[in-house]
Formats: sequence, structure tokens, C-alpha cells
Amino acid sequence: MSDFSLSHHSTLTPDDVSDMQQLLAAVTEADGVRPLSEHVWLHVTHGGDERAEHLFVRGADSTLVGYAHLDMTDPVDGPSAELAVHPTFRQQAIGRQLVQELLAISDGRLRLWAHGERTPATRLAETMGFERHRVLWQMRRSLHALLPEAHFPDRITVEPFVVDRDEVPFLELNAQAFADLPDQSSWELEDLRRRETEDWFDPSGFLMAWAHTDDDSQHPTLAGFHWTKVHGGHEHDGAHSHGAIGEVYVLAVNPNWHGTGLGRALTLAGLHHLRRLELDQVMLYVDASNVAAIRLYEGLGFVRWDTDVMYRINLHGSA
Repeated sequence: MSDFSLSHHSTLTPDDVSDMQQLLAAVTEADGVRPLSEHVWLHVTHGGDERAEHLFVRGADSTLVGYAHLDMTDPVDGPSAELAVHPTFRQQAIGRQLVQELLAISDGRLRLWAHGERTPATRLAETMGFERHRVLWQMRRSLHALLPEAHFPDRITVEPFVVDRDEVPFLELNAQAFADLPDQSSWELEDLRRRETEDWFDPSGFLMAWAHTDDDSQHPTLAGFHWTKVHGGHEHDGAHSHGAIGEVYVLAVNPNWHGTGLGRALTLAGLHHLRRLELDQVMLYVDASNVAAIRLYEGLGFVRWDTDVMYRINLHGSA
């Protein structure tokens, strides 16, 4: 990497963010998938996260040609990273150098995300001795296909999310429902507020299912939620323009309501909302090990579309 320089940053300047937007757009255009997760990108666009480290690789003219994000917040599974290398500068060991640096600063305990199964990040991880650790399916269905009506259990009412009222119950159920997925369950109020300021945020598509007592003697409790999202359709977040598609963004049901049909009803209610927006398709992400959720989605017409893979270093190999 004699023609390139690697630097570490704990915070990002507006110029850094602008450079990253250009890098992200080029990588997304070349690979057909954005190399950073939404959670990471939201932190990046707000100047970074003090719990993360940013690695920049710049060329001789200071052009940003490579980037890696290192999240150090999970003490159990260890640090996780995502990276991107400009298509014009690939095959010059930039990605390998980034991963080697990530390994050095994470004491060898590293998990690496590859968005899409046939991307350069996938090939890089596998050639450097990483093994598959977690798999996310992207699933899709047409919104023009038959869509059953949503039938909710008794004592459930569904209302749109109310800003400045519903944050706490949402975060409590989110933490409970996704306890085995730290990337999701660790959301704090600041993480939710960031999303509330995004252009795509629409409370009318954020459906909250409230459970009432028989005599209404107590305040209703949150039994579940379905947060939908309209993804794309315009230039945004530094990525290329593409047609709008609906998304089952976050869906959860309180364990006390498992087996009641609430999850299916909430899913259908969100799909009907997206159909009313005259969208053609809807997508979602689901952990490949979540058999119950996959069965639910397949029963509603979703099919597997693509795959994201988290790799971790193979301690019996070398990197």
C-alpha cells in the first residue's frame, strides 16, 4: 500500500462524511448492494459514534478509496466490522490491509459483515480464514399478489406511533423481543431519535398494537409493533437512485402474545399500509435461524431474494 495511507478516526468531519457518501455511492453502483448497514450509516451521517472506530484509506491525492467501521460494543461476541473499497482501486490489497488492521486493534476477535453473497467482501473474508457465523435472508413479495385481511386478537387495538409518547414502550419491547440479537436489542433513545429525523420516517406506517384489560381499568400495554419503511425511490444517503420498495423494517410481538396470531395480523396490516402507498414490492430481513419467522413470511408469499453473511475469524486458521 505504498501509494495509499491508512488512518484511524474516532469522530468524523463534514468533509469525511461527504467523502464517504461518494465512496458509498460508487461501491453501491458497482456491487448492487450498499456495503454498510443502515445502523452504521446513520451513525456515520451524524458524525460517527464514540463507541466505534473509523479506518480511512486515502490515495496520494487524498481521495478516499477504502473505509472500515469497527463496532466495539459487544463484549460477548466481540467487535464487528463492515468495510468498503472503491471499485477503481480493487485488487490492490486495500481490503486485506483494512482487515489486517481491524484484527490488530481488536485482538484477533473480529466479526465481519458481507452484504450480499457474491460481493468482494464475501470473497475477502473467505480467503482470509474467516468462517460463517450468522446469516440474514432478504425476502421479498409482490404487493400486487393476493393479500389477506388482518384479523387481530380480542382486546388489541392498533394505532400509529406517536412521537414523544411511544418511544419508551417501543424500546422496552424491542430490547425484550430481540434479546439474542445485540445489534437490535441495544437500541437506546438516541438511536430511535436519529431514525425519527430521517426523511423516510413516517409514523403512519409505524403500527403499535396495544393490549387492553377487559374492563379498561389499567393503561394498555404494548403487545407488538410493525414498523414499515419506504426504501429508495430517490437520491438518498449517498446511494444510487432506485425504485421505491416497501420494507418490513422491524416487527416484534410480546412473548405473552405468542401463538395468538398477532404477528401475522401485524405483518398483514403493515403490508396493506404499503400497498395503499401504491408500491409494487416489499422486502424484509430475517435471521436464517429464525425458523418460525421464516415460516410466517413464506406463508404470506415472501421468497428468499438475497443473503447477508456475518463472518468471524477462524481461530484454527490464519488471517
